[in-house]
Amino acid sequence: MDLLRHLRHFAVVAQELHFGRAAEVLGIAQPPLSQSVQRLERELGVELFDRSRRRVRLTPAGALLLDQARGLLAAEQRMRTLARLVREGALGVLRAGVPPETPAVVLQALLRALTEQLPGLDVDLQELTTGEQLRALADARLDIGLVHHPVEAPDLRFGPVVRTRLGVLLPRASPLARRAELAPADLAGHDLVLPPRPTAPGWHDHVLDVCGRHGFTPARVRHARDTEFLLGLVLAGQGVAFEPESTARREARVVWRPLTGHPLHRSTSAAWPAQSPHPAAERFAAIAAATLEERAPQPMSVPQADQDRPWSVVYAPHPADAGW
Repeated sequence: MDLLRHLRHFAVVAQELHFGRAAEVLGIAQPPLSQSVQRLERELGVELFDRSRRRVRLTPAGALLLDQARGLLAAEQRMRTLARLVREGALGVLRAGVPPETPAVVLQALLRALTEQLPGLDVDLQELTTGEQLRALADARLDIGLVHHPVEAPDLRFGPVVRTRLGVLLPRASPLARRAELAPADLAGHDLVLPPRPTAPGWHDHVLDVCGRHGFTPARVRHARDTEFLLGLVLAGQGVAFEPESTARREARVVWRPLTGHPLHRSTSAAWPAQSPHPAAERFAAIAAATLEERAPQPMSVPQADQDRPWSVVYAPHPADAGW
C-alpha cells in the first residue's frame, strides 16, 4: 500500500470535510478518493470519518491521527526537498583543489561567493598542483579542481577558461628593468625559474616551447614550487620568471615588465570527471571563473566553443616524472 498517498488523501478530506471538494483539490475523481480513504481505514483498523450524517465529520480516531498524518507528510516533503538540494549540488561536501600560488584575496573571494550562492554546500578546499589534482581526480579523491592548461584529459570536462597575462619578473637592479617591455629574446643568457615539471607538465612544456619560438633558450631551468622561493631566486639573480603582475607586488625589490606581443598567458579553469560528476561541479566552475576574472589582472575569457578543448597540447607523462 502507498501509505503516504492514502494519508495525503485523508488529510485533504479532513481539511475540506467534503469528498467532492477534496477530489477537486487533489485533481482526481471522487470514487478513487473514497476507495483510497476506505483502504487506509481497513489498513489501520479504525474509521476515520463519520459518514452517517449528511455532513462528513472526523471520528475521534480520525482527529487523533490527523496530526500524525500531517507530520508524516511534512517529513516527506522535507526529505524530498533535501534530496532535491543534494541532487542540485546545493547541499553536501565538495572536495575542490586550488593551485598553491592562488592569492589569499582570490581564495577569500571564492569562498565568500560559494557561501553566498551555495550556502548549504560544505567546500573542502585543498591546496594541490595541477599534476596532483589530475591524479586525485583520476583516483576519485577529488570532485573538482582548478588547473593550469594545457591539459588534455578525455575523461574530464572543463569550465570557462580565464587567461591572465604574464610578464617577466626581474631584480629591480637588473639593467633590463630600465626597459618598458621586453621581448623573450632579450632574456638570452638568463636562467629561467619554473615550477617543477610534474606540478603542471603541459604548462611547463608550453612555456619552454614559447620561449624557443621567440628566441629565448634558457641557460638553465631552475625549479621553484613556492612563490616566495621563486622570488628569492629572482632576487639572487638566479633567473627570471614569467608571472602575473600581482606577484611583483609581494617584493619591492622585484619589478615586472610586460612581454612584447603578450605571447604568454596563464590559462586556468575548473576540471571535473565527465562520468558521474558532482552535482555542484558546474556551479563551482562558473563561480570560480567569475571570481578569477574579477580578481586576475587583464583576464580574457575564452569563447564557449573553445572550452571543451582549451589547448591542443597533449598532456603525457614524461620519463622524468616517473615515480614523482
